[in-house]
Amino acid sequence: MLSTRIERLSESLTIAITSLARELRAQGKDVLGFSAGEPDFDTPDPIKKAAIKAIEEGFTKYTAVEGIPELLEVIAKKLQKENKISYKPQQIIVSNGAKQSLFNLFQAVIDEGDEVIIPAPYWVTYPELVKYSGGKPVFIPTDESSGFKIGPKELKEAITPKTKMLILTTPSNPTGAVYSKDELEALAEVLKETGILVASDEMYEKLTYEGEFVSPASLSEDMYKRTVTINGLSKSAAMTGWRFGYLACSDTDLIKAMKKLQSQSTSNVCSITQKAAIAGLDGSIDQDIVKMREEFKKRRDEAVRLFNEIEGISVLKPQGAFYLFVNHSKIEKDSMKFAKELLEKAQVAVVPGIGFGMEGYFRFSFATDMETIKKGIERIAEFAASKS
Repeated sequence: MLSTRIERLSESLTIAITSLARELRAQGKDVLGFSAGEPDFDTPDPIKKAAIKAIEEGFTKYTAVEGIPELLEVIAKKLQKENKISYKPQQIIVSNGAKQSLFNLFQAVIDEGDEVIIPAPYWVTYPELVKYSGGKPVFIPTDESSGFKIGPKELKEAITPKTKMLILTTPSNPTGAVYSKDELEALAEVLKETGILVASDEMYEKLTYEGEFVSPASLSEDMYKRTVTINGLSKSAAMTGWRFGYLACSDTDLIKAMKKLQSQSTSNVCSITQKAAIAGLDGSIDQDIVKMREEFKKRRDEAVRLFNEIEGISVLKPQGAFYLFVNHSKIEKDSMKFAKELLEKAQVAVVPGIGFGMEGYFRFSFATDMETIKKGIERIAEFAASKS
């Protein structure tokens, strides 16, 4: 009855865990959730005011599939100013979140049997969308010794005649790893003389705590031509529910192909969200972003300190994003078993590492208030002690 392609998909583990935690809370359980990748901050006022103005002015009709002209112009200016990448408005398309941008890209370029290189651990959606599109995920495992980052040697060994794309995420979900310019240039050197596309997921760029964020497309003309830059406002502007993402690339034919697909699926992004997004990109909320980043950094530092005091548990300090990828392998190697027992016995919801392609770890989101973070880690410490 069901199609082969839908059977290829697995449910998002992060959404499943978050939903389960929500159900337990509805039953009266005191569940502390650290599974969702969602800032606890409210959307900044300039964005809300822009949305209200759009409603009051009756901006509630269909728009062009790719987005309204003034929004595309603002995105192009942002990419030039902040990322040192020159895109024209016709090289940009806005979608219902970066997840749809990725879906559009994979559907537009991946054929049956094409291989897509994905460094592991990875965001849970990457391999699922690749498989749905008929492609084959090829994982490059990383570990703490490399800071959860791949190098040129590993990339070169993973490339085959069937390789169509490399997915790069910096800062990373779930590890918070940030690639330096030198590290990206070393990977770019391997890609020269190949036809491999690079999908650069830059959703967490504004949440970089140490080092400098670098967009792969800014490295060279070669990388500019092969890179598809994907971003949005869900994390940096606390706009998760607004559903806004965008994609930019030098190949206008590829943009047209994705526009064609989107025109037959969701069509344009909500018109009100588009007007609001302009305020999220034109500098109006720069100070809000700084305040959120500073608070996230405080939470990160405290959470890392507390976790590394727990016997049998350790964590590397992430350079970006708002996640800790916590090593619990000395207590229990099975991450699903660990996370399930932690939820049942300590009423703490985290995402098991197996969902990100690595056992012995769980992802802990510190996108919540400090008091909740401390309380949650205290429960985890008690749970860990009970297992020893």
